[in-house]
Amino acid sequence: MKLDRVIAVRNNKTVYRDDERAVKVFVSGATKAEVFDEALIQTRMEEIGLNVPPVLEVTKIDGKWAIVSEHISGKTLSQLMSEEPSRLSDYIDLFISVQTDIHNSKCPSLTSLKDKMARKIAEREFDAEQKNSMYSLLDEMSAQSCVCHGDFTPSNIIIDEKGTPYIIDWSSASQGDKFADIAKTYLLFVIKDKQDAAELYFTKICEKLSADKSEIKKWLPLVEAVK
Repeated sequence: MKLDRVIAVRNNKTVYRDDERAVKVFVSGATKAEVFDEALIQTRMEEIGLNVPPVLEVTKIDGKWAIVSEHISGKTLSQLMSEEPSRLSDYIDLFISVQTDIHNSKCPSLTSLKDKMARKIAEREFDAEQKNSMYSLLDEMSAQSCVCHGDFTPSNIIIDEKGTPYIIDWSSASQGDKFADIAKTYLLFVIKDKQDAAELYFTKICEKLSADKSEIKKWLPLVEAVK
């Protein structure tokens, strides 16, 4: 395996190209369970019909865990937005279309979003009053069964040479209320200082879903607390 061409760098992983394969190598601290779980989720997304790079194997490279998938040639939606700012509205429409396809999917074996949030609240260094407040807010929220990506940003969509979008990086996926996933995406735009894109995205997706913005924004304190 020849790992001399870096195609992406994340917080805890580096992605290399090896001929027609993409090799995601995790940092040495990544556990076997975490890596196999991500590979399993990606495989399940493929099986329910979403466009994802098929997983080929999970292996170890120089003592580090790695997921090997088919390489998708193309550019991320984030790159296209930067290269063609005049087409931002069109690209946001495509972005929303892909996210809607995800939300319209079901995968009963995925972890519950609310359970995942509850565990993260427990792990955070909040005082007892803050935790109780967040638990109470979480209890009030809807428990649905939509597939939620959990890290849905333009950099996690690759547009191939035929214009087909592929969704990557499924480690944060769960099943729950799509409004929570939308709130997380909005927050990620804001964190990356993409306020114009954030507001355009939020307006367009609320219009598409005929959704009340205030209902989605109820999730913001929770998704920000456990991001």
